[in-house]
Amino acid sequence: MTDDSQKIATIDPTHNVALFMPDAKALEQAASAGMKTVVNFRASDEKGGLSPDAERLVAEKLGLNYLHHPVTPDTLGPETVDEFRKSLDDLPQPVFLHCASGKRAGAMTLMALAADKGWDGDTALQEGKARGIDLTEEKIGQLVKSYADSKA
Repeated sequence: MTDDSQKIATIDPTHNVALFMPDAKALEQAASAGMKTVVNFRASDEKGGLSPDAERLVAEKLGLNYLHHPVTPDTLGPETVDEFRKSLDDLPQPVFLHCASGKRAGAMTLMALAADKGWDGDTALQEGKARGIDLTEEKIGQLVKSYADSKA
């Protein structure tokens, strides 16, 4: 997980966001690195990569817990984040989170942490940017900011 196509953004010791779409080998590396849970934010009908069912089988074979929490532009909103936060609290950590590019996974993670740590929107975006998830110019960054501001 060290080449340029497979960067990991470590938000804090228990939240690691893949900035790529992981394959079985990447999941194996995540397990070897001590991850306890995989969270997949990709929708079931997204092209490329492992299907959620196949990914669950790989993860479970590696001894990892698995949560499929699909997020699309149409479903991404405060309620989706709140549901994810409830799930995240119950998952063994550290957690390896991903989507296809890291934007949704990064946004969901930053919003969850902002609510837990009391960060406002600007702080959440800066925390992400400092760790390799720059959503400041992205539409999804506006949601991170508004969600975090509403929870600060």
